[in-house]
Amino acid sequence: MPPALDERSRLVPPPAPSTAAAPSALPALATRPLLLIAAAVTGVLLLTSGRYGIYADELYFLAAGHHLDWGYVDQPPLVPLIALLADTAFPGSLLALRLLPALAAGAGVVLTALLARELGGDRRAQLLAGGAWAVAGQTLGGGHMLATVSFDPVLWTAVLWPLVRWVRLREQGVRQDRLLLAACACTALAMQVKLLIPVLWLVLGLVLLCTGPRSLLRRPLLWAGAAGALLTAAPTLWWQATHGWPQLSMGEAVAAESSFGVLLLPAVVLCAGIPGGVLVCFGCWRLLRAPELRPYRFLGWTVLGVAVLVALTESRPYYLAGAYGLLFAVGAVQLRARWFSARLYAVSALVAVVATLPVLPVGLIPRFDLVGTGSVGWPELTAIVERNAREHAAPVIAEDYWVASAVHHYGRTEVHSASRGYWAFGRPAEHVRSAIYVGGRRDFLLRHFGSVRRVDTVRTGLPSLYEGTPVWVVSEPRRPWELLWRDLWHIGLRHDGTPSGAPPAVAADG
Repeated sequence: MPPALDERSRLVPPPAPSTAAAPSALPALATRPLLLIAAAVTGVLLLTSGRYGIYADELYFLAAGHHLDWGYVDQPPLVPLIALLADTAFPGSLLALRLLPALAAGAGVVLTALLARELGGDRRAQLLAGGAWAVAGQTLGGGHMLATVSFDPVLWTAVLWPLVRWVRLREQGVRQDRLLLAACACTALAMQVKLLIPVLWLVLGLVLLCTGPRSLLRRPLLWAGAAGALLTAAPTLWWQATHGWPQLSMGEAVAAESSFGVLLLPAVVLCAGIPGGVLVCFGCWRLLRAPELRPYRFLGWTVLGVAVLVALTESRPYYLAGAYGLLFAVGAVQLRARWFSARLYAVSALVAVVATLPVLPVGLIPRFDLVGTGSVGWPELTAIVERNAREHAAPVIAEDYWVASAVHHYGRTEVHSASRGYWAFGRPAEHVRSAIYVGGRRDFLLRHFGSVRRVDTVRTGLPSLYEGTPVWVVSEPRRPWELLWRDLWHIGLRHDGTPSGAPPAVAADG
């Protein structure tokens, strides 16, 4: 006879089987090799961080950090704050200044691999995707210096990963709306770096309305997260509103400075590196065509919509770098070609290192290398400008905010500039009757000053961006500085070399 059952066992019915579908297991994560790749990327960037010098944009972020505000003409406040903290804790340290960008570049490797895993990618697909991020010229170039582009692509990838995961779980009958909160939290951080990610959400919203899944737009936590993101960005948006939205004028400046034209989208592919360029094209095509990727197709149309906007506004290639992680992941999962070998990635890494990192001797920096030429010659330029300022006992006005930022960082002379965000950092006092003006054209300066006399030329002996720049003494301002400063303000330069843009609505402090 069977053994007697426990009394409680006979009274308590067995549990009913669960009707909720458990999510299918994801492929194993290639943790160790991915961490090694991420560490290698970060290590290479830190090892080369001390060569050449501070890049022009980094000098501007340092100057902006010393004039900390809720917003600027051309950006939100987070990157200037990072520059200020790094320079305060470790003055003059390039390693400290570039530590977070290097870590962000390494983090992008892991995030891209996680996207591939969400799409069903095995260890090989994860390594293909993460490796493509690691050897992309955009990754190494952005990770080498402190700039908005150092963080923006990584944060876009961090926004897209929870969205992809939400869709995957939804397809399996599981709803985890907390993932939408995570996407919005990453969006909030991205909005403190660059006011570009709202473009992603705007296009995404329009695509969802047209193609679905519209249920995503009906999730309360999505709108709660969106409200939170807007709340964190409220001080910056208020600054922009009270200053006449000068950020909107940046489009004109970017278009004037960009020379890509019809080559813009090919440049996006080129910046992705050798394997990355293949994965971007193949991944975009498969995202729009593959039947098994139908649930994620709205993301493909979103990327395409953002690309169209970037092309129409004649923006820069790295404005689309935020889509690299998604397209690398899709391409790696869908591409089963075995010729994607370690050798291909090694060649791409070598090309990216030589093209984007400061590994060449200073004398061999080519003129077209903007990062290289924009990282040398600043102390020498500052010495020339300060010598003229002492000789003429006059403050300095720089035509270009990069020059002003260099003099601010390396020198002790009072320096101003009516260029971009530097305009709001202050103008010469009303009693000033003459100044040293660095850069600019004589005919333009004569419109604003009664006397314009060339007294020097920048000669550093280095392949710097400003070799040969004229140095003027300008006297007899034709209007009070409060009015003249608004006349001089420009957000960029037109093709004829004259300043462009309309001044912000609120006058700069004196």
